[in-house]
Amino acid sequence: MYSKELGINFFGNESNKKRKLKRIDILKKNINNFKIFLVIAGTNTSQIKGISAAGINAKSRRKTALADAEFLLMGASKDHKYKLPPLTAGVTPALISHVCSKLINVYPVIVPLGIEVKPYFNHLIVEDEDLGPSNCLTTGKSMPRERVVNLYKGGLEIGKSSKQPILISESVPGGTTTAQAVMEAFGLRVSNLVGSSLFKAPRDLRRKVVQKGLLNANLKNDFDSFDVVAAVGDPFQAFSMGLLIGARLAKQPVILSGGSQMLAVTLLVLEFLGSNNKDDFIENIFIATTGWLVKDNSLNDLLNLINEKYDVNLLGLASPLNFKSSIYKELKDYEMGHVKEGVGAGGISLLAYLNGFKNDEIVSLCQQNLEMMKSLGQISLEKDC
Repeated sequence: MYSKELGINFFGNESNKKRKLKRIDILKKNINNFKIFLVIAGTNTSQIKGISAAGINAKSRRKTALADAEFLLMGASKDHKYKLPPLTAGVTPALISHVCSKLINVYPVIVPLGIEVKPYFNHLIVEDEDLGPSNCLTTGKSMPRERVVNLYKGGLEIGKSSKQPILISESVPGGTTTAQAVMEAFGLRVSNLVGSSLFKAPRDLRRKVVQKGLLNANLKNDFDSFDVVAAVGDPFQAFSMGLLIGARLAKQPVILSGGSQMLAVTLLVLEFLGSNNKDDFIENIFIATTGWLVKDNSLNDLLNLINEKYDVNLLGLASPLNFKSSIYKELKDYEMGHVKEGVGAGGISLLAYLNGFKNDEIVSLCQQNLEMMKSLGQISLEKDC
């Protein structure tokens, strides 16, 4: 549903104009106060050939999250340590998020989980940095349950102590596949709805991967959210569950900036909460994404499946950002359906837009940064990988 006066595409359950305006007012009221978390996480699910476009091959996908985090913080820089992996098309959405976070004057907090390399830049330590990526979900044993619970508790404490609203974003190569596995574990038939960084979602491959993982997991009838993440999930999901619950206990609004991965976290939390206080919990949660991700309506259908299953009224918002006027192929590729979302691009650009910054201004800054990253050799060539 499109709101011309706001330029924002609302999705999810139909709701009246008054409620939409109220939701926008909540965001505008807190516009200069959001704390942005970028959770970068490793899962060996990303190593399956053809599963992700977050890097042109398996080796490059191991570096993607670190390079995304560095670019989010630093932008185009001659001092960069991590080269952005080459993509089959487009360019990292960290470009959008960096430009927009600078416009709204926010310095994001990086949370590395299972990344294998300790970042040189400031970051939040939540677990032992030597634990490494979660296993491929096909094993049905992604992580020990103890690790999942510890990550959840770490997120919960950070969320509960929050004195300001938060935005949760992610860079998790292979994360849409773990998101699908989590949702299917709880009985949602979502294989045709979960998006992908790839131009054409690898639905058949992902369906086989998820089926194998759930078969090997052999979840019993009384499983809970922790069991599911331990079986077929990833570290981002475990930590973000806690961060989301903690922030809402602290009465803070939360923007979940992304697509199916954020809906998987929402589902895990709704399962965890049971029947208690779901409406109060949901009221100040915002699913925010890019306009490119809602073009085919599948994210809308996915959100409504969750609304129906849990009898809640989640509402999604899509940023009006577009690259139709761009002169660069890497940015025009977004309009063609490549990359679409990641690193909080939807939510952070939405905040910039609500802060009064115009599309042309954001596009111009993205182009400037793209030119600089190219001239500085910040994007790997395929032969470098």
